Amino acid sequence: MLSREENERLTRVGAGTPMGETLRRYWMPCALSAELPENDGAPIRVRLLGEDLVAFRDTTGAVGLVDAFCPHRRAPMFFGRNEECGLRCVYHGWKFDRDGTCVDMPSEPADSLFKTKVTIAAYPTYEAGGFVWAYLGPRALMPDVPDYEFCRVPPTHGHASKNKQFSNYAQALEGGLDSVHATILHADNGGDLSFLANFERLVPRLDVVKTDYGYYYIGQRDIGDDASWVRVYQYLMPFTQMRGTVDGPFRRAGFTPRIDGHIWVPIDDETTCVYHYTYSYDPAVPLTPEEIAASERSFGRGPENLLPDYSLRQNRSNDYELDRARQRTTSFSGIVGVNTQDNALQEGMGPIVDRSLERLGTTDRAIIVMRQLLLEATRDVEAGRSPRGTSAASYRSVRAADVVIPRDRPWESARPDAVIARF
Repeated sequence: MLSREENERLTRVGAGTPMGETLRRYWMPCALSAELPENDGAPIRVRLLGEDLVAFRDTTGAVGLVDAFCPHRRAPMFFGRNEECGLRCVYHGWKFDRDGTCVDMPSEPADSLFKTKVTIAAYPTYEAGGFVWAYLGPRALMPDVPDYEFCRVPPTHGHASKNKQFSNYAQALEGGLDSVHATILHADNGGDLSFLANFERLVPRLDVVKTDYGYYYIGQRDIGDDASWVRVYQYLMPFTQMRGTVDGPFRRAGFTPRIDGHIWVPIDDETTCVYHYTYSYDPAVPLTPEEIAASERSFGRGPENLLPDYSLRQNRSNDYELDRARQRTTSFSGIVGVNTQDNALQEGMGPIVDRSLERLGTTDRAIIVMRQLLLEATRDVEAGRSPRGTSAASYRSVRAADVVIPRDRPWESARPDAVIARF
């Protein structure tokens, strides 16, 4: 467990906080590319690390990310006109390009130099993998642009989506790194609880190996008399998870093997934007629209469940539509949707968990190490060092694995290629 002081350090993300300053040293998604579908189109509101911003796609197709309020009289830039390579405040017509430079000030005399002295806060952006990425840290320390494998996948082979979660990013991230809960919370057990008595099947043998980008962690289960099912998950600092669904028992007939993952980006201390990515395991095999739609529905993000603000229709106000009859007869939780089940438990903990009250067990190793690495990163930043995982070279060749191997073989020798990127 953490002390309350460590918990504050881990969870508070605003400017000037240890974690807030650390997270600003990484690129992170601020929107889906699909939210800005056209040049000179409507701007969108963005809230990131407690900061209110506006994103817009300018005339050239590049994305700008600027302060949500005009520096003149703090009018909201969301209502601005996006035109001719800039966003113009409609209150007095001041116009700013995506770099934050004031390019027009019609409310001042034509010979005035005032506009050369005014800027709006603006942040660098980059598009890849279906996401608009932003960097909010010091320009002189800006790392390489994101180069995860899912950033290099062609549109035919990948998909990006998102939803809003009403809890701190850390408890959402911890849920993603907790491989044990998947076989319990997400079980469709048909009302039969006998699976809870099979410890060897229920709980994988876990190992965590630190790397210069974060760590990879291994869950291994024996299946049958002579085979083992091995899942190698990746944790990429500061809040990205990667997992595979390729050769193990979760694979179904006609299912395209793929890599999936989440990026849990803090909107503020008590709200998280959960970005999701999925892509085909094999460069020769694209994902079909039907598979993508089925996957989104199974996770609870189908069009019938996702509200306009990207929050879920199944939420705290309706107890996530928990069906007690379904809980007795069909699914362990009684809640439909994998991520909806996660939201119910993680939001139900409260906006920010008091980790000083926890009692961690033997299967919590991945969570413990994640906390250690994030707290280490805050100390590195305070000491003037670059935090772990900012260099793209450290993670660009990484992918997750999901393999069945002979029980008497270490996974590293049986399938060493399984964790090497192919795109």
